[in-house]
Amino acid sequence: MFPEFLRPVVEGSILGRAQSKGLARIELHDLWKFVPAGERADDAPYGGGAGMVMRLGPIVDCLEHLLGGELQVPAGHKLIVPSPAGRRFDHSVAKELSRFERMIVLCGRYEGIDDRLFDLVDAEEISLGDFVITGGEIAALAFVDACVRLLPGAIAAESARDDSFTDGELDWPHYTRPATFRGLAVPDVLLTGDHARIAAWRRSQASARTARRRPDLKKI
Repeated sequence: MFPEFLRPVVEGSILGRAQSKGLARIELHDLWKFVPAGERADDAPYGGGAGMVMRLGPIVDCLEHLLGGELQVPAGHKLIVPSPAGRRFDHSVAKELSRFERMIVLCGRYEGIDDRLFDLVDAEEISLGDFVITGGEIAALAFVDACVRLLPGAIAAESARDDSFTDGELDWPHYTRPATFRGLAVPDVLLTGDHARIAAWRRSQASARTARRRPDLKKI
């Protein structure tokens, strides 16, 4: 319902460069174009209670437009809905989603979407985490960014290989110039030029950091 909220992010940085290279194409679809003149995109919930619920009519019309006139998600495509009721998004889910030819993210608002949507079309709810945000736009940006950066060529292969979670661990700590800042020095090993020692130090730091901060993570 608020595509302009998304535009600066999808057109900039890594997402923008990936599109300019032809690695991805990100399109924003304005749900208001499918709301009949004089009508609302939401309505009061049956049974009473606080908040409003997104109506099915505009959503279904938009999805039929995107899916070629019917509510059938083709093979190789994926429709997801950001929702706290879904499975938790993580690196493994990003890898799974990045393999689809096309991903459609339907951003909910208010109290959510009329639940009959999931009886009409094959859509999966995915959660950004155990917290509530105003709408699905922020979650959608996170999903798309995490997936696009996994596409070959979107970022440097070395950067992708060393990212947190790629091998089941967190990334190691990073430092840059100056070598000393307000009395704090860069670890000596990083100044030696000995690439084997540096690589070993980084691996040990990644393992130690993971054990200390995220002991729940396991090698994959």
